[in-house]
Amino acid sequence: MIEKKKVVGLIVFSLWMGILVGGIEVVFGKVLIQVTEWRLSYFSYLIFLLPLAGLLIEFIYTRFGGISRQGMGLIFDVGHGEQKDIPLRLIPIVMFSTWLTHLFGGSAGREGVAVQIGGALSHFFSKGKLAKYLPTENMSKIALITGMAAGFSGLFQTPIAAILFALEVLVVGRLEMKAMLSASIASFTAFFVSSYLGLEKFSFHVQEKMSLDPFLIAKLVALGIVFGLVGRLFSLTLAKSKKLMQKVWRNSYYRIFFGGIIVALLIFLLHGGRYAGLGTNLIVEGLTGESIYPYDFILKLILTIFTLSIGFQGGEVTPLFAIGCSLGVILAPVVGLPIEVVGALGYIAVFGSGTNTFLAPILIGGEVFGYQLLPLFFITMSVAYCCNNNQSIYGKQKIA
Repeated sequence: MIEKKKVVGLIVFSLWMGILVGGIEVVFGKVLIQVTEWRLSYFSYLIFLLPLAGLLIEFIYTRFGGISRQGMGLIFDVGHGEQKDIPLRLIPIVMFSTWLTHLFGGSAGREGVAVQIGGALSHFFSKGKLAKYLPTENMSKIALITGMAAGFSGLFQTPIAAILFALEVLVVGRLEMKAMLSASIASFTAFFVSSYLGLEKFSFHVQEKMSLDPFLIAKLVALGIVFGLVGRLFSLTLAKSKKLMQKVWRNSYYRIFFGGIIVALLIFLLHGGRYAGLGTNLIVEGLTGESIYPYDFILKLILTIFTLSIGFQGGEVTPLFAIGCSLGVILAPVVGLPIEVVGALGYIAVFGSGTNTFLAPILIGGEVFGYQLLPLFFITMSVAYCCNNNQSIYGKQKIA
C-alpha cells in the first residue's frame, strides 16, 4: 500500500512539475522572443552595449550566483550524485542573463536555460515536504531527469525527444529507465501547457518521401560523417576555447568586457547581425530557399563558441541546429538530394554529435520535420554518432 501511494505521489509530482516548469518556460520563451524583436529593431544601437551587458552578467554571477555559475555542469554533478543541491536562485539569474545576451546581440542558444530551470525546480520540490510521498530510491536523479524533460519539452515543444534527451544525456550508453514514467508525464504536461499558453513552436514539415536504396544510403553515410565531425569540432573547440579565454583574461570582468567588444564588432561587421542570437534565421532561410552562404555554418560556430567562452549565457543546442541546417543546405546540391531533406539531416545530426546523444536527435527530427524521414534520420545519426568519439558540449557527461 505504501509503494502504491508513492507511485501515485510520483504521478502527481510529475504532473505538478510539468505544469510549473511548462509555465515558466513560456515566460522565458516569450520574453526571449520579445527581446529578439527589440534587438532586430534597434540592432545598430544595442550591439555596442554588449560589453556593458557582459559586465552586468558577470556582476550578478559574482555577487549572487555562487555555485549557480556552474550552470549545466551543476545539473550533471547533481545527476551523478557529486552535488546535493541546486540553488533556486539559479533560475532567475540564468533567465535574466540569457535575455541580456540575446537582447544585446550575443550568439547563443536557450536549451541550457530550459533544462536548468526544469532540473532545479524538480530537484528542489522533491527534497521538500513532498519527499515523504515519493519513492526513496534514486529519487534525486529521477526528479532531476523529470524536470530536465519538462524543461526541454516546454521550450521546444518536442515531448518525445525531450524524454529521451533527459534519459540519455547524463551517462552515454545508459538510459535512466527508472525515470521513464515521471519524465514522460512531466514532458507531455509541459508540452500541453506550453502549447495552450501560446509559445511558438518551430516546425517545418518536409514533403519529400524517399525510398532507401544503396546509393541513397551511401549519401547518408557521407553526410553523417561530415555532420558528425562538425558536431565534434564544435564541442572540442568550445572546451578548448573556454580554457584559452581563462588564460588570456584571468580577470572574469576583463574577459567578458574585452571579449564582448570583439564579439560585438564581429557580429556587427559580418552581415550586420546575421549571426546574432539563436540562429533560427539561418534555419528558416535555408529551409525556405533563401540565401545561405557557404561560410554561414562556420561563422555561426565560431561566434557562438566565442560568445559562450567569455561568459555570456544561453545554450548551444539551437546554434547547433542552425550550424547543421545551414551546412546541410550547402551540401544538398553536392550529394544531389533535396535541400530541405539535407537541411533537416544536418539539423538533427550536428545536434546529436555535439551533445553526444543518439535517440533524442532522431525523435526531434520526427517531431519537427515529420516521421516519414525517420529511416534517413536513423542512418545519418548512427554515422554521426560514431564519428564524434564521445566528445560533448557537456563536459561532465559520463560514459557508461
